[in-house]
Amino acid sequence: MNRIEQVVERLAAFFNGIAMIAVVAMMTLTCLDVLLRLFRHPIPGAYEVVGMLGAIFVSFSLARTSVDQGHIAVDFLVQRLSRRLRYAVEALNAGICALLFSVICRQCILFARDLKASGEVSMTLQMPVHPFVYGIAAGCAMLAIVLYVNCAVWSLKAINPVTARNPECT
Repeated sequence: MNRIEQVVERLAAFFNGIAMIAVVAMMTLTCLDVLLRLFRHPIPGAYEVVGMLGAIFVSFSLARTSVDQGHIAVDFLVQRLSRRLRYAVEALNAGICALLFSVICRQCILFARDLKASGEVSMTLQMPVHPFVYGIAAGCAMLAIVLYVNCAVWSLKAINPVTARNPECT
């Protein structure tokens, strides 16, 4: 299981690298646009591109955030449960979230196909929109994979909480 976790963590880190590039591109484009507006030469379509890069940034950073457990968790009730039950709740939560993001991924793929078939483009730059929706689907798919692995890990811990306490046993 550790090998699978390591592969998934590397993939999540790769996706996060793409998200970082998108953020840098967003900041650079926004700064250039503001600067050029001072000289009355704004960048056409900057708002569109920043919006699309924002979608890539958010969706591609989800998996790494989940790997790092960087999300907000309200667990004051779960803390009162036994160790085995806490692991079971974590497994159930990860499983439900994995299913949800699998459905979101599928719906994004279907939506992107429709956008591609209809020839949907952005207003100013006439840039195709469907590649960005496919990107959102990829980010959601990566998050779903991370959550499925987390579900398996937490399930194994719920079955045998003794090995969960001792890292040498895993």
